Amino acid sequence: MTDISIADPELSANAMDRVHSLLEDGMLADGPEVRAFESEFASYCGVDHGVATANGTTALHAALEALGVERGDAVVTSPFSFVASANAIRLAGGLPVFADIDPETYTLDPEAVRKIVRERDDVVGILPVHIYGLAADMDALKEIADGHDLFVLEDACQAHGATIDGERVGSFGDAACFSFYPTKNMTTGEGGMVTTDNEQLADRIAGYVNHGRTPNDGTGGYDHHELGHNYRMTSLAATIGRVQLDRLPEFNDARRDTATVYTERFAGLPVATPTVPSSHGHVYHQYTIRTDERAALRETLEDHGVGSKVYYPTPIHRQPAYETTSTATTSLPRTERAAETVLSLPVHPNLTHDDRERVVEAVTTQFQ
Repeated sequence: MTDISIADPELSANAMDRVHSLLEDGMLADGPEVRAFESEFASYCGVDHGVATANGTTALHAALEALGVERGDAVVTSPFSFVASANAIRLAGGLPVFADIDPETYTLDPEAVRKIVRERDDVVGILPVHIYGLAADMDALKEIADGHDLFVLEDACQAHGATIDGERVGSFGDAACFSFYPTKNMTTGEGGMVTTDNEQLADRIAGYVNHGRTPNDGTGGYDHHELGHNYRMTSLAATIGRVQLDRLPEFNDARRDTATVYTERFAGLPVATPTVPSSHGHVYHQYTIRTDERAALRETLEDHGVGSKVYYPTPIHRQPAYETTSTATTSLPRTERAAETVLSLPVHPNLTHDDRERVVEAVTTQFQ
């Protein structure tokens, strides 16, 4: 049995007290708590608008619908991600076109994106994934987008609080999407958020997640001007999120401290530790190393009672659900190499000094 888990969500007594108060008040569905969370999270990201949703996937889908993706539109994205990023493009009617990744950061390689955009005339947008807590090269990707009149939608579902030149993700694209799944840097249980500086886009997203209603149209909520879904966040989720947001800097600092220990202690071992560009602030949703001895290392970690996880063993373009898409046979060697060699170690905020030492000992033992 694993003693040190790969993730360990924590809800404080304050969060539980606020949930209890909300239960007593009876305001369980969408309401003032959600509006407050939207405002506070948008402010944290440095943008004007936030729209809360039921989860990160619904955030991505709603944002793509609001950005105007139509059937047959191509959106360039990463194949090295949780499948939701590409699924959302398909659910909106678009075609995910996969560009290979930078082998050091695991984020979209701008040159690979540039090549696709030059070769295709059906591309309408770019959906970079800030994977493992590290932002993609947004300056280069935005330059490509600006030069070809494309939208940029950040998938920031793993990167709450990550920065480029001191500015937080969620503020670089036309919009950005976050997930509050229990394993993320902050959680609401399930939940998502779209952030944007574009008021009209925010209104379209807010309408889409609420059955196509126009926000504040004065009709009492029963005029549905567009097709939409019930993608709303609950007040229960939002009240947890507000407490978690207050603690996010503390959580991220703890993750960075553990990452620093690992990187220092793994120096000299035949493993590749995370690469962090000098302009970037990593928040270590995952601390991911790379090794050709992954299977053996996982066995050693298990023997020491240390959890580990492979994110992601099968790239999206190799998933069975994508076998019939036009990009299924794309050759993406750096993505496939990463899928064969990456391994994530425990980095959650509840790790103790002794926990860290056990992780380091297990990894060191494998390579002695």
